[in-house]
Amino acid sequence: MDIQIKTCTPDDLSVLQNISYETFNDTFKNQNSPENMKAYLDKAFTRERLENELNNPLSTFFFIYANNEIAGYLKVNIEAAQSEEMGDESLEIERIYIRKTHQKSGLGKHLLKKAIQTANIHQKTMIWLGVWEKNEGAIAFYKRNGFVETGVHSFYMGDEEQFDLIMKKQLD
Repeated sequence: MDIQIKTCTPDDLSVLQNISYETFNDTFKNQNSPENMKAYLDKAFTRERLENELNNPLSTFFFIYANNEIAGYLKVNIEAAQSEEMGDESLEIERIYIRKTHQKSGLGKHLLKKAIQTANIHQKTMIWLGVWEKNEGAIAFYKRNGFVETGVHSFYMGDEEQFDLIMKKQLD
């Protein structure tokens, strides 16, 4: 499989919006009410919001391609762009999503490696993320890759409060 990872630019806004909506919906629609899914998707993935995120110099999006087809994406944040106060030595993996058609093919590992490379470029010593407590597959993936649970924060899916596990990995 030919794998490429490319940094997203503002020109990628429409593609980013489509894949964000698709992958989030595919990942969580079966465990959430249609009303809460719609409320979240309509807020989180508007053109305006994604454009602001793309233009934030402290955030970076990457597309992963498998055989020249877009297969997923990664969003990382540093410093003030992080969704929780974790300090200047940290990089947050805010989003790591693979399309349903490409799951279980090792692409998540490539995106994780890209996040670590990005952390190293920015001289960060720790990476962290929040993962929904009911997303057992993702939790197992992160644990296999050296992340440990360190806390919890709440997350709203529409009007329902849910909980994300905070997981961290120290870098060499």
